[in-house]
Amino acid sequence: MSWENIFLTWAKSPSVSEQEKCDNAERAVRKAVENSSELSSRSVRVFPQGSYRNRTNVGTESDVDIGVLCTDTFYFDLPEGFTREDFGINPATYIHSQFKNHLHEGLNSYFGSGSIERGNKAFDVHENTYRIDADVVPYFEYRLYQKDGSYLTGVCFFTDKNEFIINWPEQNYENGVAKNDDTGERFKAITRTIKSLRTKMAEDGIIVAKPIPSYLIECMLWNVPKEGFNHDTYEADVRYVLAHLFNNTQKFDDCKEWREVNELKYLFRDALQSWTLTQAHNFISEAWDYIGFE
Repeated sequence: MSWENIFLTWAKSPSVSEQEKCDNAERAVRKAVENSSELSSRSVRVFPQGSYRNRTNVGTESDVDIGVLCTDTFYFDLPEGFTREDFGINPATYIHSQFKNHLHEGLNSYFGSGSIERGNKAFDVHENTYRIDADVVPYFEYRLYQKDGSYLTGVCFFTDKNEFIINWPEQNYENGVAKNDDTGERFKAITRTIKSLRTKMAEDGIIVAKPIPSYLIECMLWNVPKEGFNHDTYEADVRYVLAHLFNNTQKFDDCKEWREVNELKYLFRDALQSWTLTQAHNFISEAWDYIGFE
């Protein structure tokens, strides 16, 4: 097969049966929350996130990301010179560690303790014959306040190592949809293509491909100009994307302003991120060579 035919195959969304397994995992987590006596009495919402919701997932991905958001408590960031009293914010009575423990209990009760593994950030709900693995993250609401009292809404959580992490799933989703529309639906197609390329490289023993997270690939392609996705062939799009990423990840100064898809977090500045600029550049370099581009 030519690379063009391979890329056309890789660019496709997961099959109906693969997508059904993702949907089943989400529904099962929602039922676990609904059946929990501790959680059902609180304001809790279960929602899909990451590549599963954004439809940049590929059939080879082994899990789906699901958020469980409790809005009874929120964390916040205030403009300089302001206090919580200025915005009428009362002290919290329900803390994140309690919420995570209650979610753990609810998942154990519904799925059985043998099907749940508690990680530093998320719970792993193991797959079965009818659903895929699910990474379930317990979130509180996060608010980034402006001086006029308005705020941007995100989500946040504490890891078991007491690291505080803020995410912006709604902004990720909305921005991804907008870029996909602006590129004639090629942004998500090429993102799936590069993710599948990463998987194939890892299977073939190319070490630099193995630690590259799916989300990093999506964010790197977010920083590629939209004209990079409008060539006559998928192969030409992939060539442009890899060349742009290679050239702009050689030096930190060339990509220090790059953001995640949400446009609210820098891509290569956060010490808590599970990737480095060096890893990203080495993967792109090896991907170019693997395809055989000159």
